[in-house]
Amino acid sequence: MQKFNTIRTRAEKRKGGKQGLEKLLPKISTRRQLLGTGDDRYLALMTKVINQAGFSWKVIENKWPQFEEAFLGFDLRKLSLLSPEQWEAYTSDRRVVRNWQKIKATKDNLFFVTEVAREHGGFGKFLADWPVSDQVGLLAYLKKHGSRLGGNSGMYFLRRAGKDSFILGRDVVTALRGAGVEVSETPTSKRDLSRIQAAFNAWQQETGLPYTHLSRIAACSVGENYTNL
Repeated sequence: MQKFNTIRTRAEKRKGGKQGLEKLLPKISTRRQLLGTGDDRYLALMTKVINQAGFSWKVIENKWPQFEEAFLGFDLRKLSLLSPEQWEAYTSDRRVVRNWQKIKATKDNLFFVTEVAREHGGFGKFLADWPVSDQVGLLAYLKKHGSRLGGNSGMYFLRRAGKDSFILGRDVVTALRGAGVEVSETPTSKRDLSRIQAAFNAWQQETGLPYTHLSRIAACSVGENYTNL
C-alpha cells in the first residue's frame, strides 16, 4: 500500500502548500468535549443528518431553529412523555420535515440514545470509549441499534459529533483505491470496510495523524476539489 506521505504531498500541491491544507482540516473533539456534550445534542445531531439525507442541507440548516422548537430542544425526558398521537402530529407540523419515516427515526433514536446513555453513563462516554481503530464496528453498532444511521448518515453523525473518524466520500475512496487498497467504488461489504479500516489504521501508525485529518487529506489529494472541499 502507498505511504501516506505521498498522498499528503499531492494534497499540499493541490491546496496551496502545507499551510493551505492545514486550514482545511476539521476540528476534532477532545475526550472531555465528547463527555461534556449533552445527550440531547447527540439526538439533535442524529436528527439533523437524517433529515439532510436526500434533502437540501441548506434548507434543513435554515429550518433548524424550528426543529429545535418543535422537538422541545431534544430534551430526552420531555420527548419520552409524548403520546403516539403527538408523534404522529409532527406529520402536519410545518416546523419540521413532514416525513413519517424521518420523524419515527427521531422517536426511535430517542430511546436508542436513552438506553446507551443509561448503560454507559452518557452517550458521549459511549462515543469517547469506542476505539478509533474500530470505526467500522462503531458504524455497524449505530446501524443495528439506531434508526437510519447506516452508511453516510452514520459517518456524518460521527464527524459532526467531533469523534475522530473518516468519511468515505467519493474522493476518499478514489484515494484509497489509488493507494492500492482493493475495494469497490462503492465499498459497503464487510470485506471492503475491513480493508479500509486496516488502511486507515496503518496510515495512522505511520503518521500519528488523527483519522479525521487522514480522511480530509486523502480527499484533497484527488478529484476536482482544488480550491475547496
